[in-house]
Amino acid sequence: MPQRLTIGLSQSHTLSSLHLTLSALRETTKEAAQKGISILLFPEAYLGGYPRTCSFGAAVGSRSDAGRDQFLEYTKSAVDLGDTPNGAGDAWIEKKLPLNKETGRRGDGTREYLEEVARETGVFIITGVVEKAGGSLYCAAVYVDPTRGVIGKRRKVMPTGSERLVWAQGSASTLEAVTATIKGVRVVMGCAICWENYMPLLRYSIYSQGVNLWLAPTADPRDTWEALMRTIACEGRCFVLSANQCIKKKNLPGWITGAKHDSGSASGVRVHETLANGIPPNVFKGRRLSMTRTEENHEIAWTCDNDAIDESKPLEAPKQSRDASGEGEQFVSIGGSCIVNPMGKTIAGPVWEQENDLLFAEVDFDDCDRGHLDFDASGHYSRPDAFKLTVEGLDLNPPP
Repeated sequence: MPQRLTIGLSQSHTLSSLHLTLSALRETTKEAAQKGISILLFPEAYLGGYPRTCSFGAAVGSRSDAGRDQFLEYTKSAVDLGDTPNGAGDAWIEKKLPLNKETGRRGDGTREYLEEVARETGVFIITGVVEKAGGSLYCAAVYVDPTRGVIGKRRKVMPTGSERLVWAQGSASTLEAVTATIKGVRVVMGCAICWENYMPLLRYSIYSQGVNLWLAPTADPRDTWEALMRTIACEGRCFVLSANQCIKKKNLPGWITGAKHDSGSASGVRVHETLANGIPPNVFKGRRLSMTRTEENHEIAWTCDNDAIDESKPLEAPKQSRDASGEGEQFVSIGGSCIVNPMGKTIAGPVWEQENDLLFAEVDFDDCDRGHLDFDASGHYSRPDAFKLTVEGLDLNPPP
């Protein structure tokens, strides 16, 4: 029987509320279903949001009241999936935990919403979420089967850099792979979130479970990311889906930028002329200065001839690949989503500076076994007599 499926990802960005983001997820999944996509990945922290550029008012030995207010807003935007702070594992997945007597469910209803979307569309959904449990936030990813509902959840075990300030560490037991038979094709999925993909032992723990589909929701928009995805695909002899958000500064939450704007306008965009030391521009002998800021908050000044300027129009900065016209139009994440095959070849993407892009490819999962002819990272090539790995709370054998 042919082992072919169409797999895809959405290079979407978080919208201004959880309600709007969930509605966008539904519409994107419907579109994916129309294109024949059977498995669809959304980026890291898609539900709840990735707080890019936000410092939360923190420095070593100091936190500000304004930063605590930002954390409050971030907590309110996070998703409550009804799990416990330590993670209840199978009891949560199988809905065996006590229910809230007022609502008749656990959590805020997001889990049920995702299950409904998967059931309606027939698409297996994996999405990044910022999950709140108790007083902590976790960067997570949930697996949603069209017939069985949620069948698994990953919590990121090692937040990177400043992420550690706002995200707790998840249990390594959540690295457990999940299985689904989709249109007659058995798919074993494992998920590594963002820079977890740089952790060699974590990668091996997922390889050991016999995955043929590797999911890598990320927030890394650098061009070096694709090389890592190609390495993992070739090393694990598996297909890789990697989805990142593509988002402009103007679309970041107002509690981060301090701006008041709506998603349907270009507010927050600023292209302005800056006067050096208060001196009028004509002092520069026929030259004028235009200032803008880069993603890293550095100022860049361009000079231009006065003779070339139409004084009736606002001064605009020269076009750049990372900044369409002004500060609000600057990309704070340029995407880079891609799909890679088991021999390490990129077969779709990477996609740059394209918001809300749907990327997909029809693949043959038999290619994973074809690749095992000469390499199996956790099998005949692994020298199990010489090297051993154990992971707390995790069975490293392939699922039955």
